[in-house]
Amino acid sequence: MNMNMFEQFLSPELLLMPMSPLSILMPCILIHHKPKLLGNRMTTATVKLLKMFLLNMTSQLTPKGQKWSPLLAGLILMLLLSNLLSLLPYTFIPTSQLSTNMALALPLWLATIIMGMKDKFSETLAHLLPEGSPTPLIPLMVLIETAS
Repeated sequence: MNMNMFEQFLSPELLLMPMSPLSILMPCILIHHKPKLLGNRMTTATVKLLKMFLLNMTSQLTPKGQKWSPLLAGLILMLLLSNLLSLLPYTFIPTSQLSTNMALALPLWLATIIMGMKDKFSETLAHLLPEGSPTPLIPLMVLIETAS
């Protein structure tokens, strides 16, 4: 077995077809719901699971906070199904790449910080500080905590 150290970064292929597009589109294929008069067990279980998930997620949120719940629920389900793909051998897992994780996390994090700064400035700054920070170090600590 002649393994190269950089072979792990090559795009996986099966019969000269790239596996990346299939693994990226797989969550959409798995969630696809075909409306029927009577669903089978799989669609019924999926719909029930999604309803239970959304109910648990939105039960503790205010109506203003529930505006974010469809976006967060979709993101969590996409990540869950993408990570389930890692159980299949020789598949490319999109969430193993830093660029995919940053593309998903950075806009949501920035939107949360910007909305918090706009609505409640001092409370948002307080969340960026470790508890018990000395007062003279607060501006520096906010920058350090934001960067890390």
